[in-house]
Order: sequence, then structure tokens, then C-alpha cells
Amino acid sequence: MTVRDPLAGKLRFHMASLAGACIAGALIIAAFTLGFYSWQSIAVCAVVAALAAWPAGAFLTRRIKRDDPAWDDRNDKPKDV
Repeated sequence: MTVRDPLAGKLRFHMASLAGACIAGALIIAAFTLGFYSWQSIAVCAVVAALAAWPAGAFLTRRIKRDDPAWDDRNDKPKDV
């Protein structure tokens, strides 16, 4: 039985929220630039961002943990000092 760090899931949640906001903002700016000003285009951007947010957040979380010298990414816990 492995003991998982309770903060690991929280980081993923926060990264997914930030990634979703960034993706939605970029898509909405692109849609407006292309001349799509309807509520349907904004809804499509929001749905695409919502679907892409969780995988992006998981990817960013793994990347942060892998690059952190104080984190053991193989066991998903802080390294013993």
C-alpha cells in the first residue's frame, strides 16, 4: 500500500484551473480575431478549454514534480533529506 501526499492532488487541481483559464483565454482571443463574435463561439471555446484543462494540468504537475530536486517523482512523495 502506497501513501500518497495529500498536496499532490491539490497541485493538479490548481494547475488544471490555471491551464483551463489560459486555454480559454487564448481560444477566445483567436475566435475574436477571426471575427467570431457570437455566444456559440465563446461556448465552443469554453467547452474545448474545459476538456483540455485536466490533461494539461496533469502534464504540468508531472513536469513540476520531475524538475523539483526535493521531490521523488517515482514514488510521488518528498525525498528523504
